[in-house]
Amino acid sequence: MKPVKVGICGLGTVGGGTYNVLKRNAEEIARRAGRKIIIEEVGARRPNPDCDTKGTQITADIFAVARNPEIDIVIELIGGYDTARELVMTAIEHGKHVVTANKALIAEHGNEIFEAAQQKNVMVAFEAGVAGGIPVIKAIREGLSANRINWLAGIINGTGNFILTEMRDKGRDFADVLAEAQALGYAEADPTFDVEGIDAAHKLTILASLSFGIPLQFSKAYTEGISKITAEDVQYAEELGYRIKHLGISRRNEAGVELRVHPTMIPEKALIANVHGVMNAVLVDGDAVGQTMYYGAGAGAEPTASAVVADVIDVVRTLTADRDNRVPHLAFQPGELSDEPILPIEEVVSAYYLRLHAVEKPGVLAMVTGILSESGISIDAILQKETHEQLVPIIILTQEVKEQQMNEAIAKIEASADIDGTVTRIRVEHFEA
Repeated sequence: MKPVKVGICGLGTVGGGTYNVLKRNAEEIARRAGRKIIIEEVGARRPNPDCDTKGTQITADIFAVARNPEIDIVIELIGGYDTARELVMTAIEHGKHVVTANKALIAEHGNEIFEAAQQKNVMVAFEAGVAGGIPVIKAIREGLSANRINWLAGIINGTGNFILTEMRDKGRDFADVLAEAQALGYAEADPTFDVEGIDAAHKLTILASLSFGIPLQFSKAYTEGISKITAEDVQYAEELGYRIKHLGISRRNEAGVELRVHPTMIPEKALIANVHGVMNAVLVDGDAVGQTMYYGAGAGAEPTASAVVADVIDVVRTLTADRDNRVPHLAFQPGELSDEPILPIEEVVSAYYLRLHAVEKPGVLAMVTGILSESGISIDAILQKETHEQLVPIIILTQEVKEQQMNEAIAKIEASADIDGTVTRIRVEHFEA
């Protein structure tokens, strides 16, 4: 059977890994795909010393790869938004199938890209865009297709998980661990996308669309980072039997779909609470299967390349199928996507951890608990720490309440002259089966 020719755009960490896996495992891949897969051309601005590209056609013009009539599949691994979007749309316009690891591209431009691909009868595969080498997209889109998905929650950014793990294990401060993460190459020089939850929100947007059959709506995702988490918060969480993780959470209820990324306290015995370092994990709850969990390396050259090449193989296997007989891009048929609304964070119901500093005098704790009671907020636990300072830390765990009620209660607490500064809040989730 005629070999399939691919063009790789971008020869950085993931591009280099993809090139090496396609070359090294060529025989095994051909046995799985049913035909040989050949790297016809590479578009890259600079060589990768980890790749032996001798004998491979190299160009600095990535758009030449997208237009090359010999190429069947374009693998987009350049990252970013605008140029990547233009490259993918060019490839589609020229009848090429596309494989990408670009979660930002899919989360922000996926609706447009998938519509163009549908019109041109080509596929766009993006398994590597979420959770690196973990095949969670395939699991939700195909393995769980019999289920009505209730909710999903994931540690989907390894940098944030590394930072929180180090803070818990060694009592270190956020800034100290972030500097180490940058030195180790886990975090970029500008770590905003990782530590403020933007990267995780891109990935969660994709997972939510696959799970609930809704269009991609990254702009409506609530995003909160971990930069304000202190070593004290991590310690208090441990004392209460919890751990703090930076989670992406999406849940469907009668009012709509939650789409939120934020620090979350979860019971220390939960499986996802024991995912450490740079590893990723995603919990998915379906009505038929119950809870399932997907764990593994969320980044890195060859873990991500594993997902990229698996997508290439999937595309090759279905090259002769028309668009109506392929697995839909977002799991549901294009005309069957739902218009369920994304809920604003004020409408989300959660339990809460609150930390505040109060003046050391009688009646202050009663004032705080009174405000919570008047706001319809029940308390699960209180820790009041002894101190020789004039301000005493108070830690409160509440039962579930709508975020808007909590906002109003916190505003009243912070308005008191006996409370110093702002109230720290962390949402609490249990993910019970």
